[in-house]
Formats: sequence, C-alpha cells, structure tokens
Amino acid sequence: MTMRSAAKVLVDQLIGNGVTHAFCVPGESFLPVLDALRDSPIEVIVCRQEGGAAMMAEAVGKATGRPGVCFVTRGPGATNAAHGIHIAQQDSTPMILFVGLVERPMREREAFQEFDLRAVFGSMTKWASMIDDARRVPELVSRAFYTATSGRPGPIVLGLPRDMLDEEVDVVDAPPLVPVETAPGEAEVEYFYEALLRARRPIFILGGSRWNEASWQTIQDFAARFAVPVATSYRRLPLFDPLHPSYAGDLGIGPNPKLIAAIKSADLVVALGGRLGDIPSQGYALFDIPAAENLVHVHPGAEELGRVYRPQLAIHATPARFCAALAGLAAPKSIAWRGFTEALHQNYLAWSDVATPQPGGVNLGAIMVWLREALPPDAILCNGAGNYAAWIHRFYRFRRFGTHVAPASGSMGYGVPAAVAMKLLRPDRLVLSLAGDGDFLMNGQEFATAVQYHLPIVFIVCDNASYGTIRMHQEREFPGRIVGTDLKNPDFAAYARAFGGFGVTVEKTQQFPEAFNAARASGLPAIVDLKIDVDAIAPAISLSGIRERARS
Repeated sequence: MTMRSAAKVLVDQLIGNGVTHAFCVPGESFLPVLDALRDSPIEVIVCRQEGGAAMMAEAVGKATGRPGVCFVTRGPGATNAAHGIHIAQQDSTPMILFVGLVERPMREREAFQEFDLRAVFGSMTKWASMIDDARRVPELVSRAFYTATSGRPGPIVLGLPRDMLDEEVDVVDAPPLVPVETAPGEAEVEYFYEALLRARRPIFILGGSRWNEASWQTIQDFAARFAVPVATSYRRLPLFDPLHPSYAGDLGIGPNPKLIAAIKSADLVVALGGRLGDIPSQGYALFDIPAAENLVHVHPGAEELGRVYRPQLAIHATPARFCAALAGLAAPKSIAWRGFTEALHQNYLAWSDVATPQPGGVNLGAIMVWLREALPPDAILCNGAGNYAAWIHRFYRFRRFGTHVAPASGSMGYGVPAAVAMKLLRPDRLVLSLAGDGDFLMNGQEFATAVQYHLPIVFIVCDNASYGTIRMHQEREFPGRIVGTDLKNPDFAAYARAFGGFGVTVEKTQQFPEAFNAARASGLPAIVDLKIDVDAIAPAISLSGIRERARS
C-alpha cells in the first residue's frame, strides 16, 4: 500500500502531464496542494491578483497547446479568476483552474466564501465540476486534461473541497495526456482539392488554436507550391510569415479595405482552424448566414461546423492533420489565381510598410516599424486590448510561429501577466508587453511579479490619459460630449522604479530607440512610458477627425 494525500495525488497528476508552472494567489482552502507543490519540480508562481494568475495560465495554454494551470481560493478568488477563464473560452485555449472550496459538511449553508462553482463557471467553460472523492483524483484530473485539449480547446474548472485534500488514499496515477487529433477523410480531401482547382480567386483564412511549428511550416510550403493567398484571423498574425509572397494581410479590426473586397469577391474561401467569429467576419457580413456557398470550413470541434455558417464543405480536422493532408496534394501546372495572390501581397506591403502621420510628438506606427526591424525574429510580443493594438496589427511583422500572445476576446489587462508567463516559459527569448495606460493598470500589479522572479521584460505603456477606444466610440456617437473616459495617470517610469525596476519616459519618437535599448540593458523589468497625444486614436484617422465627421 502506498498511501498519499489527495493533494499529493493531484500534484503527481500534474507532474505526469508535464506541467512546469503553477500560477496562484495562495489561499487557505488549498494549503495541502501548496505543501505538495513545495517538494515537486513544478515552479509555483505567486501572483498579486487572481485575474493576473489566470491570464498567465491562459497564456501558457495558448503558447504550448497544453493546459496552463492555476490555483485560486473560493468566492472572491475564483470570481477574480473568471477574467482569465472567459479569455480561454473565447480564444479556444486549454487551461485548468483549480479552486479550493469549503469543507464538504459545510455545503449549502452559505459558509465563509462559499459559492456555486458550477453555476458561476458553467456557461464559460467546457466542463466545471468538483472532486468529492479523493480516490477519483487521477480519473477526474485526466478527464480535465483531455477535455481541455480535445476538439475545440477550452477552460476547465475543478473544485477541491478543503477536507478532501487531506484524505489518504492508495490509487494508481492516470497515464499522461496524449492529444487526440482528428484528420480529414479521403473523400473530403478529394472534394476540397477539386474545388480548389476549379477556383479562380481562392483565399485561405488561418485562425483558431491547435497549430504547431510543423503545421505552420507545412502551410507556408503549401502556399508556396500553390501560390494561394493567405490571410490571418484576428490575433492570429504569427500563423503565417507576413513576408511570404502569398500573405494577404490581417483580418481583424480596421483591416485593409482591399483585403475585405478580395474576400467578398473570392469564389472559394478556406477557413482553416478558426470559428469565423464577428471580428474576422466583419460583423458576420463577409458570408451569407446560414448558407455560405463558397466556404470550406476546417475546424477541430465538430460542434462548430454548421453552428453559424452552413459551408459548401465542412471538414472535422485539426489544423495539424489538415495541413498534413495538404502536403500530399500536387500543385497544378498552371495556376489561374497567381496574379490575384501577387496583387494581394503587394496591397498588404503598401498598407503596412510606412507609418502613417500622427498628431503629437510620439508616432506609435513609427515605433512599431522600428521594433520590427530591431528585434530578433523570435521575440515574443504580448498585449491586451485597446486602440494602441491597431498599430501592432498593421505595422509589426511576426516572422515566427508563437511570437504574439494576445486575447482574441479583446480583454484589457492581459499583456502584463501574459508577458510574465512567456518570460518564465521562454527565458532565453526577448519578451515585450505593450499596453495602453488604462489597459496596463488593470493588471499592473503583476509588474511586481516580474520583479520578484527577476524577469527582464520590457513593458511599453502607450500613455494618452484616456480610455481611448471608448473615447473614439463616444466621439462618433456623441461628438464633444466627453464623460467617463479621461484618466489621471501616475508617472509610469517612477512606478517602475518604485517596484525595483527600470523606468524611462519618451515624449518624442526619436527618443524611443535610446530609451528601449536602455531598458533592455538594465537587465530589470522595465517600463517605457510613451506620451501619446490623445488625438492619435488610430493609424488612419484622428479623434478630432472622427468628431468633425460625426458633427457633419
């Protein structure tokens, strides 16, 4: 008999599944797990707020394709962490959140911090449950890993009653996760191949999760052989090399109008991996609903096929297996759409090559152009949500797989914790966080986590003293009637120094290279505070221009 506490059994399941980091805010409800983690090879990362911890776990899941793991306590701890769970759900990211719960005999009495875990998380997870029986820990944790990664990936929430964790049991560990890959059938591949050869203006749209380095390379090679144009979906820019002659651009917020026109004129659209939600579909306006007659939809989740669009061909397959099938197709001797592809790539280069003029002393577009030339191609860029991200999507170029970690859910506060997670996961890589000022302060406390773990991340804060995105909509709908969007900011450079990091302020575009290099040279977590004019609201239009247009 080999007796172990349920907490020790749980930690052994994590070790067996290759978990390297566990993100948490400590709570008395899962103290036995913390004690078991102390003697394990898993590094425990103590965060400053559960939302930050959950986003770190989500970022790990997004970057690796295997569940990121987070531990929080019940009640307020769990509801704080809901932020990261919602991101994982909308981004199709594998993640497991473990929640310490009240003791089993105390249930249904509204004990201290008690809450209904299934009711709170049931609508934003693939599975929300609790482990009542210590003997079932291996079974249910194994189920959590498989459920989080199979089909369309997503988040799992498992509750851990405090008294259950102390129970001693003799159980066998579950075998580690072996991801389940679904492949297209021969008939589906043949139908797709024939449809492609008949096309005159085809285009691929890459999105979703469950990609890897091999499928990334395979789709580059396929596009080169077939000269087919390829666009990337919202926040999925690293799925295709932007300097590949087939790249057509980013189908996100504020895309190139010429790309939108090309997709509308296409006679075959292959949506590979993504759901085609409201942002890449431009408010569900690119395709007819329900019958999208020119659409081939490839997705790993069977429940997503036909959910919104009834495509010409639905293929239940992961991107990895579908790309493997593409590798076996012979390119036609004559490619009818070659000129279409070349024109789209030239449109992308013209759209993204040179920064647009901006009001004020700091041109964020020019800074993004400088960064794309100065940074190593494997640098990882993390960001949250806000209008500042429009300059990233338009002017930065992600040349390698997995180099952009950002929320497709459009969640603010993500870039800081995501950068912490990426630097822990990839300590040899340069990691940057870009955030707006409002965005940064939603999880700016995790800068302290970067300091605690000696992570030399460069945090770039786009400081325009405004919730800029909402201000933009406000000026469009209620021009000149400003309420609730102005901000009084701290000195972000001094903020960095107060935590033990490096801080520098940039008021002119030409000051940025020296400031950025000084931040890197410091060897510390560093904040570069960009003083951006609030009128510089988007690459193609100013706030005053929006106001004038609305008034006219």
